[in-house]
Amino acid sequence: MAKGKKVSKKSKGKKKIHFDKGVVHIKSSFNNTIVTVTDSDGNVVTWASGGTIGYKGTKKGTPYAAQLAATKVAKEIMDMGLNKIAVEVKGPGSGREAAIRSLQAAGLEVLYIKDVTPIPHNGCRPKKKKNF
Repeated sequence: MAKGKKVSKKSKGKKKIHFDKGVVHIKSSFNNTIVTVTDSDGNVVTWASGGTIGYKGTKKGTPYAAQLAATKVAKEIMDMGLNKIAVEVKGPGSGREAAIRSLQAAGLEVLYIKDVTPIPHNGCRPKKKKNF
């Protein structure tokens, strides 16, 4: 067995962002809430969820877990120098309002809140009728 080279990784330090407005995407399902921050082009800056906070199982879907995830994301982007955000909410979960409230309470200026939950227009095609 050959010995491989040891590769040391550089620590990344603090990121500085070069844009004035970020977009916070909140995807809230019944099982979890994911809070993602992107720039205006859609590149992910940072994210957190109920699972990254440390909760497992059904506790990930609670409004409190969503609040903690949003607070963590807000603290990270404020350290990067971002203060103005637009919020896009998707999904039927219970963590939607709690996440928005905690973003506002952290001191971020919310420009607008938009619901982007997908709505089916006519649904799927029905199954073929069975012939007996």
